[in-house]
Amino acid sequence: MRFPEDVNDDVLNRLRRLEGQIRGVQRMVEEGQDCGAVVTQLSACKAALDKVGYRLVIAGMRHCVAEPEQAGEEPAIEAAELERLFMKLS
Repeated sequence: MRFPEDVNDDVLNRLRRLEGQIRGVQRMVEEGQDCGAVVTQLSACKAALDKVGYRLVIAGMRHCVAEPEQAGEEPAIEAAELERLFMKLS
């Protein structure tokens, strides 16, 4: 399944930001920062990663199930598969 360019760009930007957040958490651990601050940042990273997954599932629903002709192929993913993927995120 190919996502539209705007979806790819959005997801890649989110992942790059998340990569920076993870590096920040690593630095916090290396510096021996407060446990509560580290856990708070880990929670923020987890939420950001979840949003990336949701963005992809929503794009799949929009572009491959609701409008399969715009996906460029026959529906590459069925609604049941998207539901299964969504459930993995929760």
